[in-house]
Amino acid sequence: MKKIILILITGSFLMSCGKSSEKKEADTGHEMHHQKGSSAGGYIDSLNTGLIKEDTLKGSPSRVVMNTVGNAHLHITYHSPGVKGRVIWGGLVPYDQVWVTGAHDATSLQIINPVMIDGRKIESGTYAIFTIPGKQEWVFILNKNYKQHLADDYKAAEDVLRVKVSPLISPMTQRLAYAVSATSDSTGIISMSWEKLKIEVPFSTIK
Repeated sequence: MKKIILILITGSFLMSCGKSSEKKEADTGHEMHHQKGSSAGGYIDSLNTGLIKEDTLKGSPSRVVMNTVGNAHLHITYHSPGVKGRVIWGGLVPYDQVWVTGAHDATSLQIINPVMIDGRKIESGTYAIFTIPGKQEWVFILNKNYKQHLADDYKAAEDVLRVKVSPLISPMTQRLAYAVSATSDSTGIISMSWEKLKIEVPFSTIK
């Protein structure tokens, strides 16, 4: 009798563990997605807020930012280069040329549910973010070809959006950083900050 009870208890325990494991995998799917490329994230955040004074990190780590605004989810994957005492605008990043606006692979923007940018509907999908920096004005670009190195394979014919934006003066940002911020229940801003400059691209959701 004791053996039968022991078998029943063991079987119940194993079934419980299996269900718990399945639930954990289901619950953490988006969490793992959120954490992709974030191993250096805490360091970069501390550097950009001034808690760390000297940038000793090598390379340009991959980072992910995302936000849900209204019924739209925006997800940006990019690489974060550092200033490291270099002249950025008009130096490392030339004016009036298409720039990857990150490092290494093209920065990608995934949109789940369409949004409006500058009066144009941007359908659900994944796009590359490029810019053309200028002294007084920038061009923000969404391009169909997000699977490319830097802007090596960039073709203007594959653009789905071009928007002119004015660069803003901002506090020093040692490592390039993107953000997706909500400004209301149905509007938001895609922003990129690096060195002492920032650009913002407003968007709105479609009900």
